[in-house]
Amino acid sequence: MKIGIASDHRGYNLKEFLKQNLLDYEIVDYGTDSEDSVDYPDYGFLLGEKVASGEVSFGIAICGSGIGISIACNKVKGIRCAKVSSVWDAQVTRCDNDANIVALSANTDSSEALEIVNTFLTTEASALERHRKRIEKIKKYEDEHYEC
Repeated sequence: MKIGIASDHRGYNLKEFLKQNLLDYEIVDYGTDSEDSVDYPDYGFLLGEKVASGEVSFGIAICGSGIGISIACNKVKGIRCAKVSSVWDAQVTRCDNDANIVALSANTDSSEALEIVNTFLTTEASALERHRKRIEKIKKYEDEHYEC
């Protein structure tokens, strides 16, 4: 499975750690390439576009809080990005919400981040009607309100 990953400068070290430790996946790094200050929206938009286009199956987004980059990712049509803080969050956001990008705070402990990401990537989206109905409502809203 091909996974996209992107971060701002604050998330750079965690991004590099995850790239070195997610051995079961092909990782595509969309930047940034150093700890020099950059703007997280640039990387969130890029990652969102790559996931939405199908170039990669899922995405991992990292910034200082995880919130800013998740907001940027969610501006891309077809993206359901969730900022998560625990393994439980990762499991639920995949199962119930069919999220396609997981966002993390740069302050997340690296071993915990690895467990969170692995849980996110190995959890299947629910086939239960109540969950599918809600995702379809989100997709319909996007279709009605986004101009392409």
